[in-house]
Amino acid sequence: MTEFFHYVNEAGIPFSRLHDVGGAFASNRFVDIPNIFRNFDADENDPKNYDFVYTDFLIKSLFDAGVKPYFRLGITIENQSYIKTYHTDPPKDYEKWARICEHIVAHYIDGWAEGFHYDIEYWEIWNEPDNALKGRPSEMWSGTPEDYYRLYDVAAKHLKARFGNRIKVGGYASCGFYYVTATPEKIAANPDYKYYIDFFDGFMKYLKANNTPIDFFSWHSYANTKTTLIWDEWLHTELEKYGFAGLETHMNEWDPFAKEFGTAHHSAEVAAMMIGMQHGHTDLLCIYDMRTNTAPYCPLFDIKTHKPIHGYYSMVAFNALYRLGTQVETVCDTDGLYVLAASDGQNHALLLSNLTGAKQELEFEGTDLSRAKYHVIDQERLLSWSPAVSVINPNEVVLIEW
Repeated sequence: MTEFFHYVNEAGIPFSRLHDVGGAFASNRFVDIPNIFRNFDADENDPKNYDFVYTDFLIKSLFDAGVKPYFRLGITIENQSYIKTYHTDPPKDYEKWARICEHIVAHYIDGWAEGFHYDIEYWEIWNEPDNALKGRPSEMWSGTPEDYYRLYDVAAKHLKARFGNRIKVGGYASCGFYYVTATPEKIAANPDYKYYIDFFDGFMKYLKANNTPIDFFSWHSYANTKTTLIWDEWLHTELEKYGFAGLETHMNEWDPFAKEFGTAHHSAEVAAMMIGMQHGHTDLLCIYDMRTNTAPYCPLFDIKTHKPIHGYYSMVAFNALYRLGTQVETVCDTDGLYVLAASDGQNHALLLSNLTGAKQELEFEGTDLSRAKYHVIDQERLLSWSPAVSVINPNEVVLIEW
């Protein structure tokens, strides 16, 4: 299970979101509330009614690899919901569900039930409850929007009352904001798009009306970089409108072009997304996902060899900047050419991703690159050393260090 964890460490990935862990139903062992607390009618105050074994092993392995868990309190997506669902209904007792969550948090940060004293910051309440459009079986949430708003309210208030600022509580892992950029034809063909927006509006109004605590808002995107950056700006404006200016935002599922894993274009999109969001408003990104052997969501590894592919090396390249610690201002005059720089005062790095669709001549001002080292990701090279780069081709990623 842990044989590939070193790749997480080598890419410098700071967080791992614990969602859809272990496959369908989280292998009936990991993370999900129904896996940890198997009998909802049991006494939630009795440690014997909790099965932490596999989740303990996973979380310890993550900390051993230098990665913080980002804990989703809820369930794994039920992709065969058109046949039958098992855990998508709202809990029959919201207050008890909140107390179960409390004991799970306490197990990992307060040592309850022979537990641990880990520093786990983020606790997310459910995942994609807006994936519940009327007229089709839900994969995530069979209740109404108002049912979810109340669940979030009860759980967030309970957890914040118990743990205060020692943890951050948020949600709701929105399916996304496709409506914002979709054509009228797309909107007509996909009623989900409007539903996602209506769900978001209802959630924000509910928080305001009920003085519900929220430390972060999470959302998802499977659109390209250019479109997703528009949504990031839209979300920033909407949160300000509702009185939540400065709220942390997390795009904790993202990955465009699933059919292009292992291509230069995909690695360029991965790099561009991280660069663009660093310039934008979103505080934390979690690519979906880091499995090594399961299509179609395997953007960083070859599912046959389990070896890293192009997108993984974009993350390694970004980590070269992340390690330096401080972003340095960069200005680029070409739309579709994404550029980011960082420095620790002595060492510097520059990352570029070309999604312009054309070859671009590079000219740098304000720094001396005469002794710089260049590395390129393209269809043939995976962050390989290169002579000095003066031209960046379409879908290339270039890392420059000096």
